[in-house]
Amino acid sequence: MVRKDVRSGCPVSQWLEIFGDRWTLIVLRDVIFSGARHFRELLASPERISSNVLADRLNTLVEHGLLTRSDHPTHKQKVTYSLTEQAIELVPIFAQLGDWGVRHLPVSEEYAARGEVLVSGGRPVWDAFMDELREIHLGPGARRRPAPDGPTVASRMQAAFANALDRDTGT
Repeated sequence: MVRKDVRSGCPVSQWLEIFGDRWTLIVLRDVIFSGARHFRELLASPERISSNVLADRLNTLVEHGLLTRSDHPTHKQKVTYSLTEQAIELVPIFAQLGDWGVRHLPVSEEYAARGEVLVSGGRPVWDAFMDELREIHLGPGARRRPAPDGPTVASRMQAAFANALDRDTGT
């Protein structure tokens, strides 16, 4: 959906209309990389987003076509959020932003390890991860290529995260 109340036709300006605050990218990060799909899961983010800001960002992401919202089949007051193709195509951008952060900011080792799986694998790993997300959020027929043999990209990122945590705690 294209909004008519944008400031200009500049793609960067329009991008900032959607992503110009820290919370929007954090919410997408948690859906993409943590598998959070429900309000309470997203509320549990380590950044401690407030419930009213979270509700606003979720509405914005739905309005801009980056998330869909559907009623949960077993609980009338529970909603499930799913990524759209537009949001899934942000994976390479998140990989690049994470790589920049690792190189220039004091990030924790466990988050750097998870991102390193994406960065070291480059485009083939990004494409495989986007297909995993398509299958989860858009349905089994949404993959663009057959699932490869071996562990998923998501499980490799989780293992890297867990290994870094173990190293950090000395276990």
